[in-house]
Amino acid sequence: MDFSKIKSFLESCDNVTILTHKSPDGDTLGAGFALCRYLRLQGKKANVVNSDPLPERYSFLYDWYEPMKFVEKTVIAVDIADTKLLGHNLEEYAEEGRIDLCIDHHVSNKYYAKYTYVNASASAACQIIYELFRYIGASIDKTIAKCLYTGIATDTGCFKYENTTSAAHIAVSELMKYNIDYASINRNMFDVKSRARIRIEQAVTNNMEFFFDDRCAVIVITAQMMEESGMEPAEFDGLASIPLQVEGVEMGITIKQRHENVWKLSVRTTDNIDASKFCQKFGGGGHIRAAGCELTGTLDEVKEIIRNNASELFGAN
Repeated sequence: MDFSKIKSFLESCDNVTILTHKSPDGDTLGAGFALCRYLRLQGKKANVVNSDPLPERYSFLYDWYEPMKFVEKTVIAVDIADTKLLGHNLEEYAEEGRIDLCIDHHVSNKYYAKYTYVNASASAACQIIYELFRYIGASIDKTIAKCLYTGIATDTGCFKYENTTSAAHIAVSELMKYNIDYASINRNMFDVKSRARIRIEQAVTNNMEFFFDDRCAVIVITAQMMEESGMEPAEFDGLASIPLQVEGVEMGITIKQRHENVWKLSVRTTDNIDASKFCQKFGGGGHIRAAGCELTGTLDEVKEIIRNNASELFGAN
């Protein structure tokens, strides 16, 4: 698909369900609600769905939104590289042929939809949606601008990650013209932390493990820690950046328990290591510097799998 074909697709579609990935972040929600609002402004029916409850910290993206009742005719996925990322409550959409269009920026996209648009050089799915709207000549309102800004800001780590491009800066500079409160968005996304979050940070930092001459750092978040903390699930995702903040660390891995003997790995790397390739070994993927996957087994077994598979990256035997 190219933008001209997506334009025709959006003009002809209706009764649209927009899928966002499980454990939703600012990019998938920003892209989903921006696209939903655009379609509704065109007089079409559209809803955004997610397998998990929508995080309260992103409520400013959807405070205008109420689900509509309709018989679904079209399904669009945004920021979803693989149907495995749909989550348990959206598994029905993983069936072949269920998803009509996928708009994504992950190099690891599985091309599961009938039609797919992937731009792996885009900093975020929201950047693609912004560029699509500019191509279409869509009228962007303040709410859409807020959604798209948030997605680009969060997926670039407030414009400090390596995936930040000049095109991303151009996009947000245009979006800022819509009088969005970007300072408040950035403060709430990157600076403000609950007391529970601070306690969790202290716990994972105190128990951080180092391997391969301290070039690989690993933190663990157990189900018990999550339950006892009282934190929203979305708050835990930001912890993945902690291991790579340590001087000398080239690969930071966050092991987060999803179920008994099921663990989600969030991998962050510096210039020398491809996080996506590492995660692809376990059926995952993502970006070169930030990727994820799932492993099964006890915590000790998962750590051993990581050490065995990461050893070649550090020249270890």
